[in-house]
Amino acid sequence: MSHYVVHFMKDVLGENGHQSEICQCTLEVEAETEGQAAEIAKTRFCEQQALHDWSLHADRIQVKAADFPS
Repeated sequence: MSHYVVHFMKDVLGENGHQSEICQCTLEVEAETEGQAAEIAKTRFCEQQALHDWSLHADRIQVKAADFPS
């Protein structure tokens, strides 16, 4: 299994009227593939936030392989 870091990102408008990207949540997951990591993270995010759909609090996710030493 590989380690992945998944970020849940949201676009918001700041006080100055400019769009900014913020991270709503970061999760570390173990999975066999990047796609599986995304699905695991979506489920955990929904459980943590008491949501039925992760996209209610985030616009997109970013999945990256973690560079943790073994």
